[in-house]
Amino acid sequence: MTDNARELVSSAEALLRPPAGTAESLSPGTRARAAAMLLRLALDQRLDDFWKGVTPAMTRTAKHRMLCLEAYTDRGTARRWRLTWSALSAVCHHRVPDLPPMPAEIQARLLEVNALLDGLDGAPTATAAVVIPAPVPPAGRTTALTATPAVFPAGDLRAGRPVPKPCPPQGRRAEPPVVGSP
Repeated sequence: MTDNARELVSSAEALLRPPAGTAESLSPGTRARAAAMLLRLALDQRLDDFWKGVTPAMTRTAKHRMLCLEAYTDRGTARRWRLTWSALSAVCHHRVPDLPPMPAEIQARLLEVNALLDGLDGAPTATAAVVIPAPVPPAGRTTALTATPAVFPAGDLRAGRPVPKPCPPQGRRAEPPVVGSP
């Protein structure tokens, strides 16, 4: 993992716990919102680094990176990642009637982000192989499995022709929809 994500987390921690004796020019809510932005950025940065090791094309997609994470890590880590990212994202979007986040809430998210970054460091970076077992022939039967090419119907979109709309069977009219009762 690059040091960039860890630097963002340490900057967020410094925002949440300013050194004693420093003049506080920002309110605790503003500091907490800024720390949440840094934490979400750290998650995004680490996820980009992870996908660069697996397949660089995944760094161009947004939420798909988190959805596909489940195939490369355990299910709990992927869910915690999405939950934490979504919670931080909700805090980052400032709306006038919303109260600012509590520093204690963001501090808890900071601990979760640290755990997630550590968890993703141990994740395998090799391409996940989805193994589909070959069908087993019934007992006593030995046949060679051969692949047959896919044949698309004439009205298929892949063939460049539009697919016809479904219609009622020949000789029957479609009933008009009932809007109200008489």
